[in-house]
Amino acid sequence: MTSTGAPRSAGDSALSRPTLTDVARLAGVSVATASKALNGRSQVRAETRTRVKEAAERLSFRPNPLARSLLAGRTGTVGLLTSDLEGRFSIPILMGAEDAFGAGRAAVFLCDARGDSIREQHHVQALLERRVDGLIVVGSRTDPRPPLGRDIPVPVVYAYAPSSDPDNDLSIVPDSIGAAHMAVEHLLSSGRTRIAHITGDIGYLAARERAEGTVQALARADLSLLEEPLYGNWSEGWGRAASAMVLDRHTRLDAILCGSDQIARGVLDTLRERGRAVPEEVAVMGFDNWRAFTDGSRPALTSVDHNLQEIGRAAAQALFQAMDGRTRTGVELQPGRLVIRASTVGAG
Repeated sequence: MTSTGAPRSAGDSALSRPTLTDVARLAGVSVATASKALNGRSQVRAETRTRVKEAAERLSFRPNPLARSLLAGRTGTVGLLTSDLEGRFSIPILMGAEDAFGAGRAAVFLCDARGDSIREQHHVQALLERRVDGLIVVGSRTDPRPPLGRDIPVPVVYAYAPSSDPDNDLSIVPDSIGAAHMAVEHLLSSGRTRIAHITGDIGYLAARERAEGTVQALARADLSLLEEPLYGNWSEGWGRAASAMVLDRHTRLDAILCGSDQIARGVLDTLRERGRAVPEEVAVMGFDNWRAFTDGSRPALTSVDHNLQEIGRAAAQALFQAMDGRTRTGVELQPGRLVIRASTVGAG
């Protein structure tokens, strides 16, 4: 039996669902023109675009996202490469990026290098062999990291941990100094002026920047810390020990700004043991808005949220733009937000 050349109808079985060729034939145009019309290209006349869309609607044609991306020279896939999949910071960033990718109909390949540079290079090569259209590299801390290399054939965006080559790479990171300004301004607005700062490992850029921002914000108000920032580790134990030392030296302090929520939980323990009311006598703040610590604290802990999911979304959007040829470089700071709870302003 010979074919009549008539387009297939929407009532045909799933095995014979309409194709772009069927749409083009019904609209009386070439396949290339039909593709341009359905993808919103400007080279198509308005009446032709309308005719093609009517044909597609009549046939119940739905373009395959992967096939559409292949026509544009893409595979419709992206790679998300992290160094710490179990980490507190990388997971929200990845969630934000995946939200943005989902809105753009991109399939995502997720790889965890576990902080191993050799494993990372292996994953990069595997992702490139899968012909991903771009890569997002998520770090586990905000310290600059070596770039993947200048020979990567697809766009790369760095999130949380910036590339050490800002002249050639784009990085989107939290604004730790700005977050500290926000924290100090909140304490000052609550009437606190005798403030101590207990933070984590001095080897972390985040610890140094939060301390720097704290000192800057106090200087703007013609104030200073009760003593130099106390660096230690990111733990409740350090918060308990350091706050005990501070209280012994400064009995009239009225606020302790902590470099993390874990440290702040330890500080609250010490204040409670010594009978110091929070926030009536001493206000306590943390960083990171880690709900496992903030909500379970007594009282609930005021903290600065670094908007990690928004960092992921911004990185994904920047990658989409780079894939379209709109590249940019440098380090872009993502502002945080203040989450006020009872440890600084009382119940409410």
